[in-house]
Amino acid sequence: MTATQPVQTRASIVRVVGASLVGTTVEWYDFFLYGVAASVVFGDLFFPKGEQLTGTLLSFATFAVGFFARPIGGVVFGHFGDRLGRKQLLVLSLLMMGLATFAIGLLPTYAQVGALAPILLTVLRLIQGFALGGEWGGAVLIVSEHGDPARRGFWASWPQAGAPAGQLIANGVLAGLAAFQSDADFNRWGWRIPFLLSAVLVLVGLWVRLRIEESPVFQQARAKQEPADKLPLLEVLTQYPREVLTAMGARMAENVSYYIFTIVIATYAKEHLGMSKSFALNAVLIGAAVHFFAIPLWGALSDRIGRRPVYLIGAVGVGVWGFLFITLVDTKNFALAALAVTVGLVLHGAMYGPQASFFTELFGTRVRYSGVSVGYQLASIIAGGLAPFIAVALLKTYDSGYAIAVYIAVCAVISIVAVTSYSETHRRDLTTL
Repeated sequence: MTATQPVQTRASIVRVVGASLVGTTVEWYDFFLYGVAASVVFGDLFFPKGEQLTGTLLSFATFAVGFFARPIGGVVFGHFGDRLGRKQLLVLSLLMMGLATFAIGLLPTYAQVGALAPILLTVLRLIQGFALGGEWGGAVLIVSEHGDPARRGFWASWPQAGAPAGQLIANGVLAGLAAFQSDADFNRWGWRIPFLLSAVLVLVGLWVRLRIEESPVFQQARAKQEPADKLPLLEVLTQYPREVLTAMGARMAENVSYYIFTIVIATYAKEHLGMSKSFALNAVLIGAAVHFFAIPLWGALSDRIGRRPVYLIGAVGVGVWGFLFITLVDTKNFALAALAVTVGLVLHGAMYGPQASFFTELFGTRVRYSGVSVGYQLASIIAGGLAPFIAVALLKTYDSGYAIAVYIAVCAVISIVAVTSYSETHRRDLTTL
């Protein structure tokens, strides 16, 4: 199908891409900061003292709670995003995420207020999840619905690069603090600094986002009186059930592998291998830097050969690499561990790069915000949300990292089936959907 999407100037699309990238970087910084902190300090600070891995499991349980809030955020933000537009909801999601993250940095610990500490932590995590549930759909749509359709995969992949950028900043700040502070100081007050710093990043993100224009595809649909005239969610579930399932299945390998390669590795290295906090944090730091540049390259390749071939490279790749990942990390050699993370994230990028344009092309403009948000965020519950918890539980049960590798491989098979069972989408015209 020949694309006739409204074409914007290069300056316009670069401005929109920049605004989306800055915003997603801030939001993912906030979200991943929690994940890294959950793996290294929250188990000790916010839960009763006990066996180490048990405390980490409880900490990862609150991490998972954020994922359960994401589909709700996706539905709410998707509903209003399909009716009011993409821009307003993107500003709101960023503000909510920033305030919740800043508040985490002010929380009292379990030693100070007892059971109230994990309760407050869980509430703020729910707010984080709700905000991020609305963020992703709007960020990728406002880029996908701007610019040259022939390069949609490339441009839409840049908001995706906000994930490794946020991870890079979060891990970098934590690694820097861990390097220059004693464990006692870091556990007592140092961990709070990165959460409080999010306030500055949010202000920058809001300033950039308030300056962009609304999606031209959405404006065109509104001019033709084409926005959904009933609940967008109902229209998605009745008219696009296959597309929702395709998006969910495609996310399994992508989401699970990412959290294992970037978050579970910290627990694995610390608790199973007896390595320092900085061992895993610095390995992820290197991998995230390479990941940032790999994502748009994979997105650009998907414009040339299609979304499916590129996505399958990633799904098959992480399914196999999971076993080599464990082998290399088990050497306790930093260079090999960094290689394990880096290659894993490059393969992950083959899925994450074209994912934004692929999911955008699954749904019509009337319900596109709701569709991509629901498909993406529902998978987040069973994939990313439970991945750290399941991985640590497998490690505790089998005392071997290869059980985690099998888990990645199973998820890879699910994604391979989901992607191969759907037709190629990269030639679709968003204005006719």
